Amino acid sequence: MKIDILTIFPDFFRGPLDYGIVRRARETGLVSIAVHDLRAFAHDRHRTVDDRPFGGGEGMVLKPEPIFECVESLEVAPRDERTVGRSTQSVVLLSAQGKRFDQGIAEALGTMEQIVLICGRYEGVDERVSMFLADRELSIGDYVLSGGELGAAVIVDAVTRLIPGAVGNSASTRQESFSVASELPAGDGPTSTCISGGLLDYPHYTRPAEFRGMNVPDVLISGNHEEIRRWRRRTALKKTLSNRPDLVQWVTLSEEDKALLAQVAADHSQN
Repeated sequence: MKIDILTIFPDFFRGPLDYGIVRRARETGLVSIAVHDLRAFAHDRHRTVDDRPFGGGEGMVLKPEPIFECVESLEVAPRDERTVGRSTQSVVLLSAQGKRFDQGIAEALGTMEQIVLICGRYEGVDERVSMFLADRELSIGDYVLSGGELGAAVIVDAVTRLIPGAVGNSASTRQESFSVASELPAGDGPTSTCISGGLLDYPHYTRPAEFRGMNVPDVLISGNHEEIRRWRRRTALKKTLSNRPDLVQWVTLSEEDKALLAQVAADHSQN
């Protein structure tokens, strides 16, 4: 996979791309990441990349010319070709007005051969970039950042770890929070020991079994795999109901899940 990042602050990415899974994926050739300075595509003496918006208003807006020129230099297919049928390229605009990035979008981007990430800045980006150049406009959350660089780093990490071979144990990327059971191989559904099935992940414990008076739940050291499975599923339901109740409506629940959820809800109402 090839990932191109367009930004006015290229030095920002010297840190996020040099650690962990992203670094290993780059070193092994699984992903190639290039950072492009938009100022290199501005042709005036001051290398201007922003301007005041028509109609007035506070702040500055990124101009379209440097962004279009930079993307076109990357030999990306025209927008119409990328939005029809199965494309292997995607141009993404990072902005607070974008669709919220989630695991499903990460998995869709993970099938691409090339992703171009445009980092917005200032008060926004000329709307023609969204309308005629990018095929996706994404936000990493319901809050405003100073620019799209942090969002781009998040997307790079989320997508890179889905590339086959990037994570040592490939099954682990299918056993995490937000993994959808319907998209998993047969036999790896939400009733297994580990798969979250779209819920938040269950709690994890490691050695020592007793630490400063805090004990690992007895069920996890009982050796009873069926009880461990039920405990994990119940605690995943409990954590989801507490922290992200909105996720429950999107999860396919078994009859056992419904019984567990009813028990969790009853316990929750008593606390």
